[in-house]
Amino acid sequence: MLVVGTATVAVPDPARAAAPATVCRVRDGRLTEISGMVATDSGFVMVNDGADEASRRRIFFLDARCAVVRTVAYPSRPRDTEDLAVGADGTVWVADIGDNDRTRSTVALWKLSPGARRPVLHRLTYPDGAHDAEALLLDGAGRPVVVTKQGGSAGVYLPAGPLRAGATVPLTLAGQVRLPLTTTPNPYSFFGRRLVTGGATAPDGRRVVLRTYADAFEYEVTDGDVVAALTGGTPRTVPLPDEPQGESVSYSRDGRFLLTVSETAGQPPGTLPTVLRYALPSAPSPPTPAASSPPAPTASTGAPAAASPGATPDGGSRTDVGGTRSLLLGVGVIGAGLLLAGLVGVVRARRTRR
Repeated sequence: MLVVGTATVAVPDPARAAAPATVCRVRDGRLTEISGMVATDSGFVMVNDGADEASRRRIFFLDARCAVVRTVAYPSRPRDTEDLAVGADGTVWVADIGDNDRTRSTVALWKLSPGARRPVLHRLTYPDGAHDAEALLLDGAGRPVVVTKQGGSAGVYLPAGPLRAGATVPLTLAGQVRLPLTTTPNPYSFFGRRLVTGGATAPDGRRVVLRTYADAFEYEVTDGDVVAALTGGTPRTVPLPDEPQGESVSYSRDGRFLLTVSETAGQPPGTLPTVLRYALPSAPSPPTPAASSPPAPTASTGAPAAASPGATPDGGSRTDVGGTRSLLLGVGVIGAGLLLAGLVGVVRARRTRR
């Protein structure tokens, strides 16, 4: 234990964490900037972030071996799609909420309902100026929850009312979430441990997870209140060390594992996006059929056909994550503020997406 101040933080030891298992590799050349992923009963749904090529600006449905089996186009060009969520009825939500330069007057959610051929656009506006964001969650009522990509305390925003196609609905600031400090190695060092790059809601709705470039933080949700969980809960930390550019996270369909995938733009030639599976510190028992996870998108919405036996996105033996260690750490307010002010620019300067 090290005492250097007054703030207490839990720091997982990546050396003691269980190594992730490889689920599958994405070989489709259109998926090199994967920013959002959700697991389905028969595979995955993925999106790239803002892409210059039209062939990459789609919603991709993959089977359990990471082969693309269908794509769905947008009726108009999205700006910067950064995350995905699947509702209890199988609706796919695409979070078009990226804003690297903080210049957007509105952000958006694309809603692909079961049986729909195209997603519907819903525009949103922040009450306090533009924000960059990359994480989308769903609360117990099915409402979208947007978490911004800010160092220090990230904003948690909810729509002020029902979403309406063709209209702009204001967001409200529901609270802030401050992630624990860790020492997990990642390509961006300190900066990579402070920025929220993705989120996911467990199939049973009783847990949510936020991730950075370095770690995942899982929160218990009571009565569907995601905001209360994020702003008042104490998360369990799952180290995700040395992922190339980790922005996506999903729960497996049985809720026992976390699944991640990194962007490969800017990586050495031939590098393939790889879906990794991490064991949760205290993974719950699989839900009973009556309390099972939301249905995957049906075939009419582009769901992939079932994969061959044995090729499941969350199969394999369970491995427990190692213990954590605690330390006391004080952060100088002025110095931390200066570092965090330049956080997004430093991280984004290393990216090659645009």
